[in-house]
Amino acid sequence: MRLAIATNHGELVDSLEREWRDALCAKDIDRLRTLVHPKFTVIGTGAAGPFTLGRDEYLEAIQKRDPLGIEIEIKDALVLDKVIVGTVEARWKVSYLNQTFDDCVLVTDVWVFDDERWRVVRRHLSPVPPANCAAGKH
Repeated sequence: MRLAIATNHGELVDSLEREWRDALCAKDIDRLRTLVHPKFTVIGTGAAGPFTLGRDEYLEAIQKRDPLGIEIEIKDALVLDKVIVGTVEARWKVSYLNQTFDDCVLVTDVWVFDDERWRVVRRHLSPVPPANCAAGKH
């Protein structure tokens, strides 16, 4: 079941996260550059173990993957004056090096209002077992 978010703040988080998702699906690197803070870092765990990527490494990695679909569900949102912490469950299917990957992750994004716009400064990814993934089941 999708978490109902009744506040304008919740709608802001939903809008920002969907804008990010749409830019990823379109491989719109120019749009992603406007959404990713210059001091951006993504931290997570993948098949090869834990990883950390800076902004340029992340944007380069995105260009090497072909997204086949991304579903998101906003799980929680904390909106402060110039900081948003959004928790999102995401299920994505991507093609990379002639292989297809179908993953489900819990994403925590830290958005900051900087230079007159919202941008993600930190993203943390934690794997979710596919059987427990609610994305796309709403």
